[in-house]
Amino acid sequence: MTTRRTRPAPRPPEGTPPRAELARQARAVLADAVRIAHWAAGTPGPGTAAPLAAHALERAATALELSPAQVRAGWDRARLAGLVELHGDTARPGWRLRAWDRDDSAVLRGWVALFDAWSLVHAAPEGIEAGAVAEAVEAVPQVLSLLQLSAGPVTVPALLDLLGQRVAELHEERCEVPLGPGRTAPAASAATAETAADQAATAGPARSADLNALLLDWALEGLAAVGALTLGQGHATLTPLGNWAVWVKLEQICVAAQSPAGNIEQSAADMLLGCARLTPGPARDEYRAWLAARTVGSAVAELLAVARGEDALLRGLAFEALRVVGGPAEPEVRAVLAEPSLRPYALLWLAEYEGNDPDDAQDVLSREEATWLWVDTAAAVADHGETGLLVRHLDSAVQGTVPALLDEVRAVGHPRTVQVLVALAAAHPDPALAKAVRRAAFQVHTGGA
Repeated sequence: MTTRRTRPAPRPPEGTPPRAELARQARAVLADAVRIAHWAAGTPGPGTAAPLAAHALERAATALELSPAQVRAGWDRARLAGLVELHGDTARPGWRLRAWDRDDSAVLRGWVALFDAWSLVHAAPEGIEAGAVAEAVEAVPQVLSLLQLSAGPVTVPALLDLLGQRVAELHEERCEVPLGPGRTAPAASAATAETAADQAATAGPARSADLNALLLDWALEGLAAVGALTLGQGHATLTPLGNWAVWVKLEQICVAAQSPAGNIEQSAADMLLGCARLTPGPARDEYRAWLAARTVGSAVAELLAVARGEDALLRGLAFEALRVVGGPAEPEVRAVLAEPSLRPYALLWLAEYEGNDPDDAQDVLSREEATWLWVDTAAAVADHGETGLLVRHLDSAVQGTVPALLDEVRAVGHPRTVQVLVALAAAHPDPALAKAVRRAAFQVHTGGA
């Protein structure tokens, strides 16, 4: 851990704009989404689940002087980027929206969340089976890698060739050998089978190439729609944002705020962010120093105020700091049991305070509370952690199988569910599992069963 914390961070490719410029570009991509998020956060009952209700759509279009299509698209992006969260029929500003004008890291994380969800932003062509769409989504990282390594325009035929190769590899990895017409009729004569095989050799690949071309066009348009690339006449080029994001994915590093100097003098939120990458011992030392400079009552109140925010990482860290406070914090911690977003954390805190072994403390949570906490922790990992941590987080779920986990995650109603599932699907190396997680994300996003 010490080596990992002190080694120099990898440097982005030469020519990558400074983070401030990347954030400016991300703000431009999400400008309409930010406007709609501010409008929705200040308007009671703007809608439910995925789309805005019809009356709210009309009000937003009038208020913001946008077309209904622009409002609908901006609302979709605002939710996927974590700018707005729905709690029942009430829209609340996400923590990224609160930090939008002052925190470049929050802006970039929001845009990366949108980038990961490109296949939800841009609907797949109608009439194509879900399996083919899922294969294209799985193949897109290789397409993006080629664009990133090329450091310039890449022709569509080259991208199509790569897409076709990757889809063929996926079939081979799954031992899926396509059956031509001549291989589906064992009773046919040799001559008939030979004729059918000849037809399959010509018509089959042509149909496959046409399908791949259609799916590539969809993928490129979807990635262009989120600002990851630009499309020219017969070629595609990564934008600076897209180039940076692909490099981040390849390097498997997180986009996180840098630890501020002088944590004792910082607000609770900044202090917790400054301790986020410390090991438990040094972090507790920082908490003790910060607490020593304040009265217990004001420190506990400030930590709980941070815990009520939208950043799941800070919520968990706030309760870690409250563990250092100990007994004097008990009345305030017990008082937040009625708040759904804090209840799981408070139950665990109280169980440990009352002498339960930390490994057994999870037993005090109901199944629903444990699932909510799993999603909240996954949101923290997705925002601030590394890809491998999100994948390994699957093992901590109380459900015995991934299908059971997905069913209960969909039902628990956490406002970050879609983003967590999209990030997990993008990170997981198992194509079949990633496909199931993407399907679950799509169902939650669209309000389907």
